[in-house]
Amino acid sequence: MKSPKVTKNGTSRVSAAATGHGRWYNDACGTAFGLEVIGERWALLVVRELMLGARRFSDLRVALPGISAKVLTERLAALEASGVVVRRMLPPPGKAQVYALTPWGLAAEPLIQEFGRWAAQSTAHDPRLPLSAVSLMLSMRTMLDREACAAFMGRIGFVIDEESFVAEPQGRELPIRRGDPDGADAVFHAPSADVIAAGVYAGVPWEELEAGAGLAITGDRARALAFVAMFSLPPPLA
Repeated sequence: MKSPKVTKNGTSRVSAAATGHGRWYNDACGTAFGLEVIGERWALLVVRELMLGARRFSDLRVALPGISAKVLTERLAALEASGVVVRRMLPPPGKAQVYALTPWGLAAEPLIQEFGRWAAQSTAHDPRLPLSAVSLMLSMRTMLDREACAAFMGRIGFVIDEESFVAEPQGRELPIRRGDPDGADAVFHAPSADVIAAGVYAGVPWEELEAGAGLAITGDRARALAFVAMFSLPPPLA
């Protein structure tokens, strides 16, 4: 049997292989443990992409085009071993393996939101860069004006490339789900999420995006524009 590792101050600790905690920092702080679980490159973004529902491996590759198949495989395996992600098979006729967040994984959404809000307070943050459809949806839950949300009535749909979502404000909260936006009061159609983000966060006029970026707004235009007016980036601090 392996003897416990010994730190510089002479105290022993259980090996990282046995606990998973302490493998990088040898630090009891929950922040240190959290970084050991989701701190490797791409890990937190994989969690982000699963926040609105289970996805196939190929779906994750499309949403995170910069990640290699090897690294994605490694990150999913590590997140599964840590209890953040679980694999399951869809029933027929789908019958495909998908990855989903466990309850502990889903509980990371406030962390993602606050981390994003903090980062957006830097003048180095560029909202015009590419982003995934899920990232755009989560950003709306992050940058939401809750008072305006409480006064908003209606259902707003999004069709972004091959992904569809429906947002339906409920009081001060903004539930967003994957699904057909049929029956929504208004629908944003765009070839990529960054087109919509340009209007929401970068201040590009919606008419300009409709004329040259492939954006289309169908249904109640006034309600659609009132909806996207509920989101803004925080003022810069750095």
